[in-house]
Amino acid sequence: MIPETFYLRPEDDTDFIPIIPLNETENEADKITSVPDDLPILPLRNTVLFPGVVLPITVGRDKSIKAVNDSYKHGKLVGVLAQTDSSIEEPEVKDLCSIGTIAKIVKLIKMPDGGTTIIIQGKKRFRLVEITAEEPYFKAKVNLLDEDVIPQQDDFEAYVSNIKDLASQIVAMSPNLPTEASIILKNIENPSFLINFVSSNLNSDLAEKQRLLEIDDVRQRAEELMQILQKELQFAELKNKVTNKTRTELDKQQREYFLQQQLKSIKEELGGDLNDRELAEMKKKAEHKKWPQAAKNLFKSNIEKLERMHPSTPDYSVVYNHLDLLLDLPWEEYTEDSYDLKKAKQVLDHDHYGMTKIKERILEYLAVLKLKGDMKSPILCFIGPPGIGKTSLGRSIAHAVNRKYVRLSLGGLHDESELRGHRKTYIGAMPGRIIQNIRKVKSSNPVMILDEIDKIGSDHRGDPSSALLEILDPEQNHTFYDNYLELEYDLSKVLFIATANNINQIQPALRDRLEIIDLSGYAIEEKVEIAKRHLVPKQFEAHGLKVNAFKIADKVLEKIIESYTRESGVRELDRQLASIMRFNAREMATKGKVKSTLTVADVEKILGSPRYSNEIYKTVNMPGVAVGLAWTYVGGDILFIETILSDGKPDLKLTGNLGNVMKESATTALSYLQANARKLNLDPEIFSKKTIHVHVPEGAVPKDGPSAGITMLTSLTSAFTGRKVKPYVAMTGEITLRGQVLPVGGIKEKVLAAKRSGLKEIILCWQNEKDVNEIEGSFIEGLTFHYVKNMQQVLELALV
Repeated sequence: MIPETFYLRPEDDTDFIPIIPLNETENEADKITSVPDDLPILPLRNTVLFPGVVLPITVGRDKSIKAVNDSYKHGKLVGVLAQTDSSIEEPEVKDLCSIGTIAKIVKLIKMPDGGTTIIIQGKKRFRLVEITAEEPYFKAKVNLLDEDVIPQQDDFEAYVSNIKDLASQIVAMSPNLPTEASIILKNIENPSFLINFVSSNLNSDLAEKQRLLEIDDVRQRAEELMQILQKELQFAELKNKVTNKTRTELDKQQREYFLQQQLKSIKEELGGDLNDRELAEMKKKAEHKKWPQAAKNLFKSNIEKLERMHPSTPDYSVVYNHLDLLLDLPWEEYTEDSYDLKKAKQVLDHDHYGMTKIKERILEYLAVLKLKGDMKSPILCFIGPPGIGKTSLGRSIAHAVNRKYVRLSLGGLHDESELRGHRKTYIGAMPGRIIQNIRKVKSSNPVMILDEIDKIGSDHRGDPSSALLEILDPEQNHTFYDNYLELEYDLSKVLFIATANNINQIQPALRDRLEIIDLSGYAIEEKVEIAKRHLVPKQFEAHGLKVNAFKIADKVLEKIIESYTRESGVRELDRQLASIMRFNAREMATKGKVKSTLTVADVEKILGSPRYSNEIYKTVNMPGVAVGLAWTYVGGDILFIETILSDGKPDLKLTGNLGNVMKESATTALSYLQANARKLNLDPEIFSKKTIHVHVPEGAVPKDGPSAGITMLTSLTSAFTGRKVKPYVAMTGEITLRGQVLPVGGIKEKVLAAKRSGLKEIILCWQNEKDVNEIEGSFIEGLTFHYVKNMQQVLELALV
């Protein structure tokens, strides 16, 4: 006999609650043989509805309320589908399962708080064919699935009996379930309904229930259900075992102690305490660790301290992380250097074109290391404009010497704790970035690139450049102290390579510890070779084109370099080549082929009109305009200095965003010109009748430095004498009141800038001749150099 009232677990509760009377057998009139083509769909978040089972559902979503109200008015049938993810508030079609249950709304109750509660009974399984509407609620076309066919074999009856017994045992072991539930289970005679009823009330996740619903064969569903019930029974037995272990102590201890004992019992069943196992693993790892005695002693004292701590204390994680760092650091672990100088030279030559001085310096270092076997690593510093390969050269050096490579960017760093580490007393303390990178590469002798060392910040929070003094001093860094590590660490085997754009922005004390290697800009010939060897193949690959999909002649590369770039490095050249590759990639994608050879006309079509032109120097044909050479942090550049005279009171106006040094150069040049007016056939009285205006174009760019001294004097003399400056002539040098010309720096960058700009003659101080001789002859081919000692020689060479 089926009881009048049975119990069912609702969606958000663990207890069985009484539900409306239900007969397990269905009248013929209640059977569902067809459903509407547009069946309303009700998504359920936390449960799965099985045929024959009754569920109370609280409906809260607007779409669901509309679907329930319409269904209740028209036929009372609704398709119930479970959501694949219960956390989704507003499910879409893709969030619904494909198999669900046709349900009949038995009762609809309007709650006092405005909500709606419905009681639904599962009728028949269905498969979702397609969603026919999503507004105002989901409607779908579905196919009804066949009803369960009960197997006639004897063993299936054994399955059913076993399911009843397992479910009854679970009810008996669960004190929060009413004993009437086992009576209900025994009185259910329909095997299909029994399986559905037990499946619906499983204490399992949504996915397992949905998997049971999707099984067509009732025998297979019974087998799956038995396995799940076995797991639940084992869990209930284990829970009772844990409870029984702690029951004798419950009267003496507080509830917290009871929970701790339960946790302890669970851990014992799992094989012991997790923290104890971790500490044991740390000790075992420390036994085989090769490290200094100081580190060994510190580890031993801290591991003993950690064993006395409770894992829930705040200091436990601090001490644990510190021990983990001690174990991870490669204290005396080094990679073996490669002393094959020929191979190292091949690697450096393959990766970088030119840079002879740097390559020689690295090979010298390897040679000494090969002979001596051990030496303190030098602190190299590559100084040069952006885009010439300073950082990538560090990677090549690491490859050449067979060491690990790590890069540390210092640009904008303002907190010295980033380098020295934080003290462990601070929340969120961590080791410095030096120690972090050593830990990451697992080697105590890597090649470490300190990128942008000239852009380190300094404010009230600290001075990181001062912290670098200890790191980069070969006499000190073998005992580098990290605040977090609280031990000295040997950095003397690390090959530090710093990079910078401007040496003047590096702190003097720090600069004293660096071995400065100047990287000048590239000549046009060097850029052509770099483009052919590295940039063009890289861009072919980056844009999906076959290598040498089309040919780029040297003349075309020269055209791109001269007309579309004005730089010392090759970054802008790389961007222009990328533009050409993108154009050809589009041609290949649309037409299936590209031109076999790139011409100058193609370049102008792709990149537009040339951005830079040398024709400007042909228009400089008026007195008072001279061309100077300047050094900037991005390389060499040229600048015009213009002078104009007007009637009025004697005055010297200087414009163009000039610094103090350039203003003083202009004043010095004017004083020299006034003192030597008669030598230049000038009337000394003219200076008292003229207002002099000296201007350097591009006023938005700050300009300063002594290099423009002779250019200032040439421009002033040209304006006063009316003699034009020779075309295609540039100059650089400092002047004195006596008319002497003094040497200046950055000669290679300035000369290459003049070559890029199409100038033909360059006037320099005689003491700068040695700097010109260091430049490869092919790079300055076509340039004529004039070396002078005084301003009289400058004016004779510069003025027509």
